[in-house]
Amino acid sequence: MREIVLDTETTGFEPFDGDRIVEIGAVELLNHVPTGRTYHQYINPQREMPAGAFAVHGLGDEFLSDKPIFADIAQAFVDFVGEAKMVIHNAAFDMKFLNAELGWLKRPLLPLDQAIDTLAIARRKFPGSPASLDALCRRFGIDNSSRTLHGALLDSEILAEVYLELIGGRQPDFGLATSTAPGPETTQSQDWRARRRPTQLTKRLTEAEAAAHADFIETLGDGALWKKLDV
Repeated sequence: MREIVLDTETTGFEPFDGDRIVEIGAVELLNHVPTGRTYHQYINPQREMPAGAFAVHGLGDEFLSDKPIFADIAQAFVDFVGEAKMVIHNAAFDMKFLNAELGWLKRPLLPLDQAIDTLAIARRKFPGSPASLDALCRRFGIDNSSRTLHGALLDSEILAEVYLELIGGRQPDFGLATSTAPGPETTQSQDWRARRRPTQLTKRLTEAEAAAHADFIETLGDGALWKKLDV
C-alpha cells in the first residue's frame, strides 16, 4: 500500500482571495514504511508575501522570485502522488489549495476521499486534547526541535512519524507489550492465556476432505502430534 504524507505552505488562508501555494513537501510510505523517496518544491506565487505568512514559514519574495510557478511543476507533482492516499494534517486546507491551483490550470482535481486527515484521526483518538502537529509530537515523544519555522518537507517527515503512531504502525505488538514497572495491568498481561471457545466453530471441511486428512495422519505414525489433539 502506497501513501504520500504531504504538507504545503501558502501565502495565506484562502486561495479564492488571491492566496497561493509557495511550497510542497511530501514523503512516500510503502506499507507504512518510509521508502526514502520524497517530493519537495518551492513555488513562485506571483504575488507579494504577506508579513503574517512570512512569519510562519520564512519564505520571502526575493527567495521565491526565481522559483517555478505552479503550472511548471503541476505534472511532476501529480505524477509523484499518483493514486496513492495522501496523509495530510488538516487535509481540508491543503486540498483546497491544491485543487484551486489545479483548477486554475484546467487540470483534473484531486478527489477529496484520496486524503487521510490526521487531524481528524487525532481528535477522534484523543477527544478534547490539543491536536496540533507540535502537540502530537509532545504526546508521542517525537523530536521536532528543528521545527523553528514551518517547512513543508520537514513537516511531512514529522507528520509521517505522527501518522504511524496514530495508527499503531510503530507498535507491531499492538500495544500488548507489558510495562517494566509492576502493576495491575502488567500482572493481567503476564497471566493472560488463551481459553477454549465455549462452542466450537462450524466445521468447513467436506467429508471427503476430512477423510483424506485422516488417511494422511495415519501415515505419520503413532507419535504424530495431530493424534494428540482434541479436534
